[in-house]
Amino acid sequence: MAVMEAAFDPANGEAWNRSQCGGILPMRGVEFFLVRADETAPVAGFALWRTLLDESELLLLAIDPAHQGKGLGKLLLDRFIDHAKSAGAHRLHLEVRDGNPAVHFYERAGFRIAGRRREYYRGLHGERHDALTYSMIV
Repeated sequence: MAVMEAAFDPANGEAWNRSQCGGILPMRGVEFFLVRADETAPVAGFALWRTLLDESELLLLAIDPAHQGKGLGKLLLDRFIDHAKSAGAHRLHLEVRDGNPAVHFYERAGFRIAGRRREYYRGLHGERHDALTYSMIV
């Protein structure tokens, strides 16, 4: 939760709370991976995804800002893609807030816009932000 709180600005409404995380972890097809900057360092980031049948959705990917720019996010995204392929997924999905700098990261990885959810995220003070849905065929 410390990485979640550091990585997601509460003003944008993207972070999940402890209950949401705890509720999805025992579900079928859910995978959760942690990454550290080195073997002795605290957790620097994580990825959470769910694979069902031939589709896999990246639910969360977060890197502590102190560790961003070191390739850890790419490592987690590659792990998601590789795991999805090995599990038999042919279509990958993710969702990101419109305006989130991670949009470029996902597009460089090969994800393409599939749709928009208007006013999907609710910010700390009631602001609404659109969500962009992305997909990739593998």
